[in-house]
Amino acid sequence: MVIKKIVRIWQAIENSLAFFTILLLALIPTMEVFARKFFHTGLTNSTVYTHHLVLVITFIAAMITAREKKHLSLALDLKIKGSVKTIIAISNAFIATMMTTAFSIASFSFALTAFAPGKKIGALPMKLVTMVMFFSFAVMAIRFVLLVSPDRKIRLLVSMGGVSGFFLAFDPVYNIFLSFFDRVPGFFDSLQSFFHSVFAVIAFPLILLLILSAVLGQRIFIVLGGIAYLFFARQALPLEVIPNEAYSMLISHSIPAIPLFTVTGFILSESKAGERLVNLFRSFFAWFPGGLAIMAILVCSFFTTFTGASGVTILAMGGLLSFVLIKGHYKKRFSIGLLTASGSIGLLFPPSLPIIIYGVTAQISIKDMFLGGIVPGVVMVLAMVVFGIIFALKNNVGREPFKVKEALSAVRESIWEILLPVVLLLSFFGGLTTLVETAAIAVIYVIIIEVFVNRDIKIKDLSKVILKSVPIIGGVLIILALAKGLSYYIVDAQIPLELTAWVKANIGSKYIFLFLLNIALLVTGCFMDIFSAILVVVPLILPLGNVFGIHPVHLGIIFLANMELGYLTPPVGLNLFLASYRFEEPMGKIYKDVLPFFFIQLGAVLLITYLPFLTTGLLSLFGK
Repeated sequence: MVIKKIVRIWQAIENSLAFFTILLLALIPTMEVFARKFFHTGLTNSTVYTHHLVLVITFIAAMITAREKKHLSLALDLKIKGSVKTIIAISNAFIATMMTTAFSIASFSFALTAFAPGKKIGALPMKLVTMVMFFSFAVMAIRFVLLVSPDRKIRLLVSMGGVSGFFLAFDPVYNIFLSFFDRVPGFFDSLQSFFHSVFAVIAFPLILLLILSAVLGQRIFIVLGGIAYLFFARQALPLEVIPNEAYSMLISHSIPAIPLFTVTGFILSESKAGERLVNLFRSFFAWFPGGLAIMAILVCSFFTTFTGASGVTILAMGGLLSFVLIKGHYKKRFSIGLLTASGSIGLLFPPSLPIIIYGVTAQISIKDMFLGGIVPGVVMVLAMVVFGIIFALKNNVGREPFKVKEALSAVRESIWEILLPVVLLLSFFGGLTTLVETAAIAVIYVIIIEVFVNRDIKIKDLSKVILKSVPIIGGVLIILALAKGLSYYIVDAQIPLELTAWVKANIGSKYIFLFLLNIALLVTGCFMDIFSAILVVVPLILPLGNVFGIHPVHLGIIFLANMELGYLTPPVGLNLFLASYRFEEPMGKIYKDVLPFFFIQLGAVLLITYLPFLTTGLLSLFGK
């Protein structure tokens, strides 16, 4: 009983820290905007505080995500049961414990050695702030042991992964000793040489084991971070590079927008905003052939644009939208296929999170990426809309008469949600706010609207709603943090240069290159989530785009459009699994339902790829 009480208290502390960190993350940039606008001044070091709050929320959220067993994984539907399933679960927990232990020790060494003794953030020493990485990885390692099974023998077995992780982190342990003592015993040097020789032998088999574990449901951040860690260990390179790159990624200029827009999307999805938007688009389009299908596509686009995660749209809006479509005499197969395909349809519109992450990674103006994505995003939407109209006409789906009174009533009820993207885009593109400030204002805006104006969410329930977004925040940001280490290794090993040289020697046509790129990205989108793919794949394709003179924004939109389509690609597209779960249908049926929509979107992706003016037209218009 005492242990359970301690656990409950600790979980409450985690939740409270996450909630107040998110609020601070939204309040500080918002206050900066008001101070600059009305008092012609600013908040001292507000950017530094904001960036390090992202560091803190990432690792608090990662702990909570581990607690809730919601870290993102490939999760192939292998239908494994019985003892084999248990063995896989134990193996994955062992590997996760091993790698998080190693990450934890490397993070401790990084925090001790990376900053000057007097460096502070406000009143807090930098060393203390960055210790959140060490603490989070350590807590996750413990949770992987405790949550694998109630059986003590299994827990003991999995805890040996922590021992293995300690040995994997021998170099950071050595560095920790050196930071406390001027010298270490001589045999430590011999041990270090011994471990270097061992790592040179075992690193590659362990990398293969990590890849296999990914197929069997291992957490993505463990796989990507682990592969990077083992590559560095194999060559006796500093293992503190992994936490250093994670830290550098998380304090990047635009990264705070990711958790802020995610929170915005979750607050909207937990309110009745979805119902109001359904009524709005229904009242304006239901009289038109395929009107309800158009309504579903537009609602999905709206929510995916803000959450950045197509799974959230399917899970949050799938039930309501499928009910409306089926009640409107659309076939169940068509409705499920449409909603599964529309779950990622808004990823090319601002303020899409993947666009932000791509811009940060590729070092391209995010405003340019936003502008470049608008017309291709419209092409993707129109392709789906046209198919919905054709289906409705072919199957004589009934229409509803247009009623001006109902339409005006729907506008009045949803006016605040309609104004949200208008306010954000005008403030951002008008130069009034930075991207992070825009995202912070979005959070404050939806809290005011949904809590105090529409009163969909009670004040006492606000923390619960915001905490529902934490597993997505933790799951995405921890992947970005650890994938950055692998990205660093790829660049440091000059793999992009070697790949570029090979392409130059073997591919002479720009169009053949684009065709092969489409295939490669489609496969990548099928097997990798979009966030880690950006960090791992983009450094490889950027120099290839330069070889063939492809506009960097066009290359980015090609990448994102293909990854968006990858969500629908059998057998392992993420949306397929989520749709199977949400609509309670077998995977085989989901494959059949989504296939026509897959080919429609494939056609749109090919148009986006081979007609660059769709991407660059607005850029040229605005003199970019």
